[in-house]
Amino acid sequence: MSTPHLVAVLALEGIVGFDMTIPPAVLGAATDADGAPLYDVRVCGLDRSPIASTSGYAIVPAHGPEVLAHADTVIVPGTRMPGPRRHGTLPPAVAAAFASLRPDARIVSICTGAFVLGAAGILDGRRATTHWAHADAFRELYPKVRLDENLLFVEDGNVCTAAGLAAGVDLCLHLLRSDHGSAAANQAARYCVVPPWRDGGQSQFIEQHVPDPGTDGTAPTRTWALSRLDHDLDLAALADHARMSVRTFTRRFKAETGIAPGTWVLQQRLRHARHLLETTDFPVDEVARSAGMGTSASLRHHMRTELGVAPVAYRKTFRRIAPEPQLR
Repeated sequence: MSTPHLVAVLALEGIVGFDMTIPPAVLGAATDADGAPLYDVRVCGLDRSPIASTSGYAIVPAHGPEVLAHADTVIVPGTRMPGPRRHGTLPPAVAAAFASLRPDARIVSICTGAFVLGAAGILDGRRATTHWAHADAFRELYPKVRLDENLLFVEDGNVCTAAGLAAGVDLCLHLLRSDHGSAAANQAARYCVVPPWRDGGQSQFIEQHVPDPGTDGTAPTRTWALSRLDHDLDLAALADHARMSVRTFTRRFKAETGIAPGTWVLQQRLRHARHLLETTDFPVDEVARSAGMGTSASLRHHMRTELGVAPVAYRKTFRRIAPEPQLR
């Protein structure tokens, strides 16, 4: 029996309690087909003293900082710790904790936890995201980071950052999907009663991007498109189905999803192609046709661009994963 992937959730002063509960809920629930846990999720602090949260209660971590030295993944939830949030500095105890991490550890932040990674210098030169409401403050403190507050999460090498609050769920499902395949992520999402994937980015939640009240939405057209990914879904066809002009449809679609229609269609086709590669023995040409990618060359190009891997290599990795896991 394999040893579960060790995840350390580092709770710091001014912890955002909602953020901290996400990794244990999402990753801690996932098991393999035999019921063995896929992750060993441990909440730790700089010591084991109670940590005040932003929600009117304290958290008592079950572990101290010693767990960080052995963790495969370290997750820093949102925090209001003054040094990283206001001054761009890292308290000595936090700096020592980061110095103990394994060189190959995956480092993750949720929401304003990105400020801690920024203060540690981990995000310098990397793409990252954080809660859109704190993007300006983040840029001022950490100008070397390539911040994009329009995204729900960003993966840059072994460093991953999630946007505000519930985007931590999206990122944890992404980690689960990357580690163990779509079936495991989908099962965890069902258990947590959340969508396995949310379209678009944070921009759909920023006030100025919300559609005008009373307007007809593009959701019915998105549902229609998902049932015919192997058909022509150019902008004119989508707008025609929605009974809108191309200009109006494009504006409303982006307001509702945060991305352009063509980008959304490509995302859905790639997702469907990944599902077919994981769950069927269809030849790559057939996968490409069924997903609306046209040819195997087109599928290969887009998978290399978006995922950094070819279809055959992707299948070889994820088809080794056994049947759909169970959850505790």
